Amino acid sequence: MELMHSGKVRDVYRDGTDLILVASDRVSVFDVILPTPIPDKGKILTQLSLWWFDQLPMPNHVISATDVPAEFAGRAIRCQPLQMVPVECVARGYLTGSGLRDYLRDGTVSGVVLPPGLTEASRLETPIFTPSTKAPMGEHDQPMTFDEVEAKVGPEVAEQLRVTTLDVFQRGSDIALERGIIIADTKIELGFTADGTLTLGDEVLTPDSSRFWPLDTWHEGQIQPSFDKQPLRDWAVSTGWDKTAPGPEVPDDLVEETRQLYIDIYERLTGTSWS
Repeated sequence: MELMHSGKVRDVYRDGTDLILVASDRVSVFDVILPTPIPDKGKILTQLSLWWFDQLPMPNHVISATDVPAEFAGRAIRCQPLQMVPVECVARGYLTGSGLRDYLRDGTVSGVVLPPGLTEASRLETPIFTPSTKAPMGEHDQPMTFDEVEAKVGPEVAEQLRVTTLDVFQRGSDIALERGIIIADTKIELGFTADGTLTLGDEVLTPDSSRFWPLDTWHEGQIQPSFDKQPLRDWAVSTGWDKTAPGPEVPDDLVEETRQLYIDIYERLTGTSWS
């Protein structure tokens, strides 16, 4: 196989006309890969994505989860190549993170005007499409307005991206709420097949691409506990690290705490034991 690309988490190989997408145990915060891996992380992301692909009615890129090299078993997907759209497709149902910061600055998120009085973890009346740029590794994505997306990919494709992103978010949110989980926001990757079908690629609705909060402890106006790498982000900030490479080594206890968060959200969503 030929290594085509090595990203923050995933490596992409070409095998004939197919691609082999391999999720490593690498972890990044603030767009910097940390030197300490999280054991099983790549397998959890892969298996959770496969579960979600089965729940969603949208076309996806999966050809096989078993027809992969033995050394990548459990963490790899054989998939069809896509012409990826040059836009990060993000949906938000709650206000937090960079979306909250933008809202507090000027009352908008990616050009979407929101009502006054919202605060940390406010539930939006209607989920919104908040796209961003796809920055090179090590750089930060920047918010895009819908007009900017239209200028980049054309009005018809821009509308497809918005509708599909919000459909994935709504379907995922409905399923997660049944399991006591709020999906605050999510980022998905979309591309076109050779016949022009808009298709889900990469990962979907994982703790690396989404914010998951426990429903029973949600309270507007405060930071929510989350099933993702937020403890790593908080710890990294507390070290005084300047958010440039190389990142700091992660303590063993925090590695295990992060691993358990990934396992917990997998088990809560799928209803199956990771072990």
